[in-house]
Amino acid sequence: MKCLLTIILFSAIAQGQNVVATSSPIPDAPSHVPFWSLEKKVSVGIFAGLVATDAITTQRGLNQGFQEANPLMRPFVTRGAAGAAAGSALGFGTGLGVVYLLHRTHHYKAEHIVMQVMIGGEGFVVARNIQAIR
Repeated sequence: MKCLLTIILFSAIAQGQNVVATSSPIPDAPSHVPFWSLEKKVSVGIFAGLVATDAITTQRGLNQGFQEANPLMRPFVTRGAAGAAAGSALGFGTGLGVVYLLHRTHHYKAEHIVMQVMIGGEGFVVARNIQAIR
């Protein structure tokens, strides 16, 4: 029976006949996955809020005599609010740039993971800052 079905299938293909029923066409998959999905908008908003909170809590900690732990951000945050804003903007832009690069290279799972790791890491830093300035 399997041989007979195989022969019929191959003969139908060889003759160019359509074996599959086309009564319900399958829609085409989207050729482009949008970068600014609802999930991405929410994630970027949360990340931006955490970066701003980190800058504010860092400035409060510096006013209380603490020192910036990140050596890359230390030159920025010691210049006051303007320096902290510039450093935060650079950090935020770099993080979002990495996520966008992963998206453009079709690494969608890595894009999602990196975004969540950045949110988690920034959340940890904010929590540590709040705990330190209390």
